[in-house]
Amino acid sequence: MGLAVWVEDEAGPYQTVPYPGESWQPEDHPVHQRHEYIRNGTAKMLTLFHPATGEVQVKGVTQSTNAILHPWVKEQVNEILKRLPEKPALDEEANRQVWKAWQEGLSRRITLSEILPSLRMLLIWDNLQGHYTPDMIWSCGCLSMV
Repeated sequence: MGLAVWVEDEAGPYQTVPYPGESWQPEDHPVHQRHEYIRNGTAKMLTLFHPATGEVQVKGVTQSTNAILHPWVKEQVNEILKRLPEKPALDEEANRQVWKAWQEGLSRRITLSEILPSLRMLLIWDNLQGHYTPDMIWSCGCLSMV
């Protein structure tokens, strides 16, 4: 179909503790850790991955609720779409058919507008119902799949 394919995921939670590993400290000047450890909760990573190029967009967060995830995904997708060719990959009728086929897998379908955005990107992410809101779909301007 000529669509750019990106994959979204939330990784974590990760404990916010020091982990052993390499250091950027100069030789003979080891990193020193305080003897007491204060727990700072957990952290997560929001990721967008482009398998064709290996490009990844990452953001560290303490929570990955839709209120945090959706604005970040919209911002990243809009930046990605700016870099994609403007020419629609499909004619208007084929574009409508793809949108209709995509809806077949939804238990709650959205009403398709008369004029649909040209599909230039396929965004694959988890199967959370909150991702299928009309606002999320139209504002991203991309086809979302589970």
